[in-house]
Amino acid sequence: MFTKILIANRGEIACRVAATARRLGIKTVAVYSEADANAKHVAVCDEAVLLGPAAAKDSYLRGDKIIAAAQATGAQAIHPGYGFLSENAEFADACAAAGLVFIGPPGSSMRAMGSKSAAKQLMEGANVPLVPGYHGDAQDPELLQAEANRIGYPVLLKASAGGGGKGMRVVERSEDFQAALASCKREAISSFGDDKVLVEKYLTRPRHIEIQVFADTHGNCVYLHERDCSVQRRHQKVLEEAPAPGMPPERRAAMGEAAVAAARAVGYVGAGTVEFIANQDGSFYFMEMNTRLQVEHPVTEMITGTDLVEWQLRVAAGQPLPKQQHELAIHGHAIEARVYAENPEKGFLPSIGTLQYMDTPAHVAFELGGADGNPAGVRIDSGVRAGDAISPFYDPMIAKLIVWGADRAQALARMAQALSEFHIVGLATNIAFLKRLVEGGAFAQADLDTGLIERHSAALFPPAGPAPLPALALAAVALVSADTPTSTNPADPWTSTHGWRMNGTCRRRLAFGDEYAAATDAKVYAIDLAYHAHGWTLEADGKAHPLALVAQHDGRYAIRLDGQAIAGTVRRDGETLHVFTGGLHHVLAWSDPLAHAGEHETADGRLTAPMPGKVVAVMAANGQHVRKGEPLVIMEAMKMEHTIAAPSDGLVEEVLYQVGDQVADGAPLLAFKAAA
Repeated sequence: MFTKILIANRGEIACRVAATARRLGIKTVAVYSEADANAKHVAVCDEAVLLGPAAAKDSYLRGDKIIAAAQATGAQAIHPGYGFLSENAEFADACAAAGLVFIGPPGSSMRAMGSKSAAKQLMEGANVPLVPGYHGDAQDPELLQAEANRIGYPVLLKASAGGGGKGMRVVERSEDFQAALASCKREAISSFGDDKVLVEKYLTRPRHIEIQVFADTHGNCVYLHERDCSVQRRHQKVLEEAPAPGMPPERRAAMGEAAVAAARAVGYVGAGTVEFIANQDGSFYFMEMNTRLQVEHPVTEMITGTDLVEWQLRVAAGQPLPKQQHELAIHGHAIEARVYAENPEKGFLPSIGTLQYMDTPAHVAFELGGADGNPAGVRIDSGVRAGDAISPFYDPMIAKLIVWGADRAQALARMAQALSEFHIVGLATNIAFLKRLVEGGAFAQADLDTGLIERHSAALFPPAGPAPLPALALAAVALVSADTPTSTNPADPWTSTHGWRMNGTCRRRLAFGDEYAAATDAKVYAIDLAYHAHGWTLEADGKAHPLALVAQHDGRYAIRLDGQAIAGTVRRDGETLHVFTGGLHHVLAWSDPLAHAGEHETADGRLTAPMPGKVVAVMAANGQHVRKGEPLVIMEAMKMEHTIAAPSDGLVEEVLYQVGDQVADGAPLLAFKAAA
């Protein structure tokens, strides 16, 4: 076995490989770009080497620098993860030439499967079922259209060197063929530098089912059963599960044996995935082979009790496969959801920003079996932490959320619950979309095909609705319970934060906004809180609702509204409150009028007190030049501090009050002259 390996990747796969290597007593070397200097994968490895600037072409795609880093640190092998150089045959050959073990298949296997058309010709010779189509080298447009006419419409045009949904077109009619072909070829040459295409029969409502295969250098090759990856958007996977729902044992064996035949046909070694397209009637056809570990490999690990990364390391070190085919049974059901920084409501556009908060459900980072032999119910593989940034340079994946259940029903329930408890603040995510998808009737009932998301778009992308009263109540409670006493004496009524008044009832008006409210005449949700000895009365839309805080801890609140118990988490990001309750995420903008006091200069050039209070700090002096936003005076009012800031660049002509002075509502605090 190796004593040190270099991980030529980043993110969650680099962290995942490092975790398995550590368990086996293997030292790890991370490589990173300038953008990833503080990344999690750098922190979890034993050593780290800078490759270059943020752009992948200058860092993670520089095979020469990666090999040099491995040699300089004494690594014996390179694990490529997935993406970047993981399926680069030239890099695999270069590793071997440098005396390093490439933890993956030989370059010859990659080349054989790298071209979709050449791979299908190989599979035809190995008696692997193929979709009816044309996979030849001739690319004359008239010939291609004649083949499409022979196959029968609809047909699918696919870039031979393609992947990730690029260079693909569905053609419904013969008269549309030439325009679609030209478009497909333009995209193929732009994305892959090769405009060669193949033509296949387009299957309606197909399922995407793939088989995990593994081969060693001793002639052994096994299949670790199947994964259903039918739920996709623009040909990219969203949810994966194992085993495939409704898969009879006979078909499972037939697909597994076909996948092994495909692997043997190219002299495969290591982990690979043979992907099939399947009809609703159970017939299946070879689509392509991914010559690497897949993003969705954890669901296979969970149902087979195998650590596929450990298998990779052992096979690369020359050891035989740890298990034979008869030892690979299926146990339970697993589902994986890819949590991305993206906005599903805006065409799944990537979102960049900082993970201000990342509250995850109770989980393990990686575990196959506990004391009872069952995997952990919830597992998270992630390459980021709270405080990390999602940059525009790389894939916007935040985490892979994997659940296991004794059966599919239990796995579905665990996934829905785990998504409800996965809270992220700082950027847009697809978590709410994933929850709608998992709880939707089609997925829950295993009515699966690659068009599921488009077919059920109305349910998966519902129009925005008003913020519910429980969310507004949680936001209000979070704000008022954050009031900090100014005295440590709990018996002092003058410093109580519970709204005590000698005569009458303390009332406070709060206004929240969101996209839905902004589109209405009201523009905001206006609520009033009336303080009482043991809680509040919340008034909204002319109705009164008894409200009480039951418990709070670290942003988590338990309240009672109209006698009903409500729990939720509130995270504050400036004046934005992120309320997580009932499995939903509500983003509410709170405009604090006191916090904005002083932002607008009065007609006579004086900044005024927003309400009666006491001056507790003066940060400006007569004749001082200040910048816009610079704090000038701090007042204490309603047991909270409020900063009066400079409304623009300018000159403080005169400070009118000193620390300790009581100030009336509307009183001028200082004379200010804006810069020209």
